[in-house]
Amino acid sequence: MVDFTHGPAGRGFFSPQRYEADIYDCEVEGNIPRELNGAFYRVGGEWFYPPPAEDDSPFSADGYISSFRIHDGIVDFKSRWIKTPRFLNNLAARRQLYGVYRNPFTADPSIQYADKPYLGTVMNTAPIAHGGKLFALKEDAQPYEIDPNTLDTLGPWDFDGRFKAQTFSAHPKVDPVSGDMICYGYEATGLCTDDLWIYVISPAGRVTREYRVKVPYVSLLHDMVLTQKYIIFPVYGYVTSMERLKQGKLHWGWDKNMPTYWGLLPRAGEGKDMRWFKGPPSCVIHTINAFDDGDKVYVDAPISDGNPFPFFPSVDDTPWSPQLAQHTIRRLTFDLTSAQDTYTEQVFDRQDIVDLARVDDRFLSLPYKYVYSLMNDPARPYDAARAGQGNRVINTYFRYDLTRGEWRKYFVGDVHNLQEPSFIPRNADAPEGDGFLIGTASNYADMRTELVIVDAVEMEELARVILPFRMTPQVHARWYSNKELPLNVEPLPPYTGRVQKS
Repeated sequence: MVDFTHGPAGRGFFSPQRYEADIYDCEVEGNIPRELNGAFYRVGGEWFYPPPAEDDSPFSADGYISSFRIHDGIVDFKSRWIKTPRFLNNLAARRQLYGVYRNPFTADPSIQYADKPYLGTVMNTAPIAHGGKLFALKEDAQPYEIDPNTLDTLGPWDFDGRFKAQTFSAHPKVDPVSGDMICYGYEATGLCTDDLWIYVISPAGRVTREYRVKVPYVSLLHDMVLTQKYIIFPVYGYVTSMERLKQGKLHWGWDKNMPTYWGLLPRAGEGKDMRWFKGPPSCVIHTINAFDDGDKVYVDAPISDGNPFPFFPSVDDTPWSPQLAQHTIRRLTFDLTSAQDTYTEQVFDRQDIVDLARVDDRFLSLPYKYVYSLMNDPARPYDAARAGQGNRVINTYFRYDLTRGEWRKYFVGDVHNLQEPSFIPRNADAPEGDGFLIGTASNYADMRTELVIVDAVEMEELARVILPFRMTPQVHARWYSNKELPLNVEPLPPYTGRVQKS
């Protein structure tokens, strides 16, 4: 029997829907910029069968991908399950066979995969396109290729056998100068291993380099950052061990006493050239950007002083602190001429932001000005009576100018909750920041999902696409143009029934 009334599956707007959808010619308010010809892809988690335990992580939910295909001012929507072996095995059994988050020792006895933990992946974290292919990512396995038009699951991809790590990062970076994709796998040789394997993938999709590194301790290496000279990794207080997993616990626990490490790997060097810098405990799940200037490296990230995820409990049972979970935009400076293994930290502004920050990707690894992200602006109204949800919402996209300390903000509405945006340049030659923000909003009052398109300079809404239903929230999303992927304008499905003759 399917029962979603217990465990971490959502309620109300976020309750599981368990269907796939196609909507042609979506309802549009305003005017979609004619420059937009591409697709906005969203990857997130949706429970098809209930989770096995009430304290499981929402990151265990089955992978779900959706797309808004935009062309000539028209929008077509599509959503599909990402059909991993885990999803198909559950479907065949008509129940949940897998255990709590990334712990094969808690699976049904009929499922044995501790020696191959990647077989338990749900592929629910992020989309990425490279070499003309679209992938869904979850950092416990190699990527899954997805058809960019139909969203059909094509299966795992190991770059013609040359990507050797068992796992693949959720946040690879594409160098805008060379076109190379820098990616990596942590726990690269199996559960709880301290192996970090890093790869360079050419613009054509071929592996051209591999680096092998040991990390200071096994941690959640969810994201990294890139400069023209260095590949940079944060290691922070989420910890795991085989003992922990065999006790039946979730893969990660938070240890407030673990120091933060930053590893700087020279791109021209080898794995042995990784240099580790040590700092106070903090959490750096996502990064913003980085660049080098002479012998100094600058890293920008939304950083918190404590655990942002209450569903990954502290190893010492310390209660979760929402204050320590707040993120601020910070700049770390690494002096490579210093014999010390420390770094300095500057807080740009004390405003609490969501740690899903983006930049104009043409300036990744290079000096830049603008950060885009989202936040709760308490000065804006919220109609809790109509929304029917709590008072904590993410109601604002912002552009923050690092050089001037200037905020520009867009408010989505008084019953809405925003999700991560993507930046789209107006054209290939446009100056930094001249373009659009695109992202989805949950309309709690009308129980529907809406896509918003915002002028990224003026931070004013240009168009809103209305879906006639609510969609599962994404984890991450990205825009890709028809020049980056072989996108078609999909024809309407043929009618196969009888036609009445006049």
